Amino acid sequence: MFGRNQREAGTDRPFWNQRGWLFSAAFLVVALVASGAAWLSTDDDAPAARQGNPVGKGPLSSSAPKDGRPDPGEEGAATARPGDCLTDDSDQTPPSASPQDLRWQELGLTKVPVSPSAGPVRTSGAVMWCFARTPLGAVLAAHVIPARMSGEDWQTVTDQQVVPGRARDLFVAQRSTVPPSAANGRAAGSYAGFALDSYSEESAVVQLLIKHGSGSYGTTFVTVTWDGGDWKVRANPNGTLYSSLTTVAGNNGFTMWGV
Repeated sequence: MFGRNQREAGTDRPFWNQRGWLFSAAFLVVALVASGAAWLSTDDDAPAARQGNPVGKGPLSSSAPKDGRPDPGEEGAATARPGDCLTDDSDQTPPSASPQDLRWQELGLTKVPVSPSAGPVRTSGAVMWCFARTPLGAVLAAHVIPARMSGEDWQTVTDQQVVPGRARDLFVAQRSTVPPSAANGRAAGSYAGFALDSYSEESAVVQLLIKHGSGSYGTTFVTVTWDGGDWKVRANPNGTLYSSLTTVAGNNGFTMWGV
C-alpha cells in the first residue's frame, strides 16, 4: 500500500548483527558467531571461505550484446531492453490480488513467486531476469533477485542485478565474508504478501510480508530501480538489500499471495 513507512533503525550495529543484512542472504538465519569469525579470522581457511564463484557474463552485463540497441553510456542505454526480452508493460495498476498465472519456484531454502507474464521471463544461468516494467514486475523483482544471494553464484547475480555504486560495493565486501556454511543455514520465513510503498516506471519501494513458522508476521523493504532495461535492486547505504525486519500484528493492508 502506498505510504507505508514502517522501518526499523539499528544500522549502528556490526553488519552481521543487522537483520536487514541477514535477509540479504534470502531470509537465512546466518550463524552470527561464524560470520563474525569470518570477518576477523586470519587462519588459512578464511580466504577460501570468502571466495565466491567467478563473476560470469550474462544478459545484463555491461558487455552483453543489446541486439542492436544503445551500448552502456549511450543515450537510451538505461531503458533499452536486452535482446530476447519482451513483456507486456501496459498495466500500470498496482496489483490488488495475486496474478492468475502465479507460480512458486524453489530457490535454495526458500520459494519465490514468479509469473510467466510479468517475470522473470528469462533465466540465464544464475540470473533470473526480464521483468515487466509494471508494478507487478517490480514486486516480483524485489522478491526474486535478493533471494539469489544465498547461492554460490551470488557475485554474478550482484554484478548484473544490483545497481552499481558504493552501496553495492559495500554489500559485496560484507557478503564475501560469510562462509558457505553460514550462507546455507535454515529458512527463517516464507513470503506471504506485499505492499507498494511507492512506484514509478523508474523506481519502486516494495514492502515484503514475511510469515514465520510460528505464524507471526514481519515486514522488510526492498528498493528496485529500472536500470539497463530491467528492474534491479538498489542496495541501501549500509550495504544491505533489505531494510531491518519489523514485526507487525497481522496482514492488514497487504496483498496476499494466496498461499
